[in-house]
Amino acid sequence: MAVATAALVLALLLAAAGVFLFRPGWIVALLSRPYPQVLYYVHTDQPVVALTFDDGPDALTTPGILDVLKQHDARATFFLISGRVAANEDLVARTVEEGHELGNHLTTDEPSILLDTAEFERQLLASHQVLAQFGEVRWFRPGSGWHDARMLAILEKHGYRCTLGSVYPFDPQIPLWWFAARYVLWNVRPGAVIVLHDHGGRGMRTAAALATVLPELSRRGLRVVTLSELVAS
Repeated sequence: MAVATAALVLALLLAAAGVFLFRPGWIVALLSRPYPQVLYYVHTDQPVVALTFDDGPDALTTPGILDVLKQHDARATFFLISGRVAANEDLVARTVEEGHELGNHLTTDEPSILLDTAEFERQLLASHQVLAQFGEVRWFRPGSGWHDARMLAILEKHGYRCTLGSVYPFDPQIPLWWFAARYVLWNVRPGAVIVLHDHGGRGMRTAAALATVLPELSRRGLRVVTLSELVAS
């Protein structure tokens, strides 16, 4: 009996690890069901994937990410924390000039769902005012990923759409660039939305992961585009 119980526990742990590491498509579909207006991925026959980054800009790490994107002719959507834009205006301008788009990640790095309704709307608009100086901003990603109906109603009111993603390598939690790279390559499919992070050590790891990921995606015939380009595909 003890052996059977141990075997069952091991099987459950392995199954949980499989969900964690490989995140099968049905789980993403299940997560998206309560709020279908939230974008996780796009059904498309085109060989395209969207690449997104959270938490920039960072004067030390964002340039390296931009350099590797340019090297591989890839475009991405950068979800910026507007409180980090001051003194990095030239970097944000470079991001837009090189064909990338900006997304709204509010004014500070904190779980958006913990903000009361009035403060959430205040931060959304304050961040928009900063980012809109550099170009159109239509995408929002909540801090820590959690969202609810009241947040989505405010986003719709102000012309935003919320997006999360279908390929998330847990790069804030697992500080290994090679794991992030392999996780992305294990899970990416046409129509995927890849989520990575900028700022500090996360940004350095992201640049290193991209140096492996981008040439392999190109070898597979997948183009790396912005969210808006993916939705239009």
